[in-house]
Amino acid sequence: MCVGLSAKVVKINDGVAIIDAGGAKREISSQMIEDLEPGDYVMVHAGVAIAKITDEDDSETDQVLEDLF
Repeated sequence: MCVGLSAKVVKINDGVAIIDAGGAKREISSQMIEDLEPGDYVMVHAGVAIAKITDEDDSETDQVLEDLF
């Protein structure tokens, strides 16, 4: 089973994005997604942004994870 983490993009520079995932800041690769901007939400797997998502998707993902744990 693969687990993805939803996060908000804070900053982007040369294919690297700083994300905020529940208050934790991380550096990830953003090379797979075109037109990514600060404020966008992404799904992250293994340190790579794999999809752009909506803020509603982010909230739903947070709720599912909260229910599991």
